[in-house]
Amino acid sequence: MLKILVAIDGSEHSERIIARILKLISLYKDNVELHVLNVQHPIPYGNRISSVIGHDTIAQYHHELGDQALQSALDVLDNAKVKYVKHIGVGDAAEVILQFAREKQCTQIILGTHGMGSVSGILLGSVARKVVHLSALPVTLIRE
Repeated sequence: MLKILVAIDGSEHSERIIARILKLISLYKDNVELHVLNVQHPIPYGNRISSVIGHDTIAQYHHELGDQALQSALDVLDNAKVKYVKHIGVGDAAEVILQFAREKQCTQIILGTHGMGSVSGILLGSVARKVVHLSALPVTLIRE
């Protein structure tokens, strides 16, 4: 069984990336286990803030932002009747993606080349490039 990790950042490219992934997984004869991951940035001074408002409140905040970022992509998967497992992580995006892929024993990672970085043209140089450089797994980049 193929275990594919798709990292979605919530950008306008996410739906198009999922549409391409639907075409890709339709080519596989084997069953595909699709994991859809969004990684949220940690809150600056998180320990100080969590001591005031609580860890649960911060976790809920990250979960809500992650749900918002994934919603349009998951709608496309739901409409196509494709099963998936949704995940939300917090931390450095590339590191969380790589750690998650190891923990879930994924066989492939799929990323978009553009996203919601502060300088969008450099995102390939940050998250995608770091994942490609450090991953022991095959990484597929979808350019949108």
